[in-house]
Amino acid sequence: MQDEPPILHFEPFTLDRANRRLMREGDEMDIGSRYFDALVLLVEARGALVTKDRFMEEVWRGVPVTDEALTQCIRSLRRALDDDAARPRYIATVPKHGYRFVGTLDDGEPAVATAPADPVPALGPAGRLAAASTIGGAVAGLLGGVFYAAILASTAGEQGSAVFLTIVSLCLVVGVLGGASVGIGMALFYASRGLGAAMLIAGGGAGGLVMGALGRVIGLDLFHVLASVGLGPVTGMLEGAIIGMLAGGGCALALRHGRISGGILAALLGAAGGTILALAGGRLMAGSLVLLDRSLDGSRLRLDAMGAMFGESNFGTTSLAISAAVEAAVFVTCVALAVQRVGWVQKEKAAPRDTALSDFR
Repeated sequence: MQDEPPILHFEPFTLDRANRRLMREGDEMDIGSRYFDALVLLVEARGALVTKDRFMEEVWRGVPVTDEALTQCIRSLRRALDDDAARPRYIATVPKHGYRFVGTLDDGEPAVATAPADPVPALGPAGRLAAASTIGGAVAGLLGGVFYAAILASTAGEQGSAVFLTIVSLCLVVGVLGGASVGIGMALFYASRGLGAAMLIAGGGAGGLVMGALGRVIGLDLFHVLASVGLGPVTGMLEGAIIGMLAGGGCALALRHGRISGGILAALLGAAGGTILALAGGRLMAGSLVLLDRSLDGSRLRLDAMGAMFGESNFGTTSLAISAAVEAAVFVTCVALAVQRVGWVQKEKAAPRDTALSDFR
C-alpha cells in the first residue's frame, strides 16, 4: 500500500520495507529475500486473503514452483515469528485458498476482527490428535459392542439384557482405552519428532503396545489371581502393537487421500492386518471372549453360537479370522476418520520431505 509508512510495527516485530529488514526488539532476523517479500505481502494486505496464486505472481514472479514451496515459506515465517498454526497470532490459514495476516499493527487496528477468548484453552495439534483418536476408538467400541451384544443377548434367555449391557460396556471401555493409548502414542511421537506416516505408525504401535501390556495384566493376570482360571493367549502386547501400527497407518492414509478414499484404504488395511494377526495366533475382542466363555463354568455368553454366522459349528479358525478382520477394520477406520475429520494439524507442520499427507491448508 503506497500511503502506508515504509516501516510497519506489529509487536514485538518491526518490518522495515525500505531497507528490507525484519527486526525483533531491535535485533535483525534473517528470513531470506523471498520469504521477506511474502511477509510484506501478508502484512500489507491487513487481514485480507492472500491467495496462493497471488503469492506465486508477486513473490515468485511467475517462476514455476510447487505448492510445497509456499508451504515451506509459511512454515519458515511462522518459525521466525514464533507463531503456531493451531492458534495463530500473525499468520492464519484459509483452508484450500491461502493465508491472511491476523496480527495488530502499531496503529492499534487489528488485521481482522478477533473472537472472544475461549474460557478453556484450545487443545494444540498433539492434543487434538489424541482426543480424535480417543473418540474414534469409542465409536469403534460402541459399534462392535452393539453388534456382539445383540448376537449374544439373543442366546442368553432371561439374562439377555444384562449380557447386552455388559458386552456393550466392555467393548466401549476397551475402545476408549485403545483409542486413547494409540492417540497418545501418536501425539507424543508427533510432538517430539514431527509429522509423518512413519511417526504415526511408530507412535500408534508404541501406544498400542502399552495398552496391550496393561490389558494383559488387568484382563489376564488379575483374573487368574482372583478367579484361579487360566484363560490362555488373550489379547496382549503383540496384538496391541500391531493394531496400533495399523491405526497409525490408517491415519496417514486418511490424511493423504481424504475421507472417502482414505477411509476405504484404512478399512482394507485394518481388515488385512486383522486377518493376518488371527491366522498367526493372535486374538482380539471376540477371540478373547471365546476363551473366557470356554473357561468359566456356567457362562451365558454362548460365543460358539457365533460360529454359525461364518459356517462353522463352533467359533473356529474361520470365525476368529473374520471377526479379527472386522474388528481391526472398524477400529482402524474409526480412528483414521476421526483424526482426518478433526484436522488436527496443518500441512505446514509436516516435515518438508513428507508430502504424503492431506492438504489441511
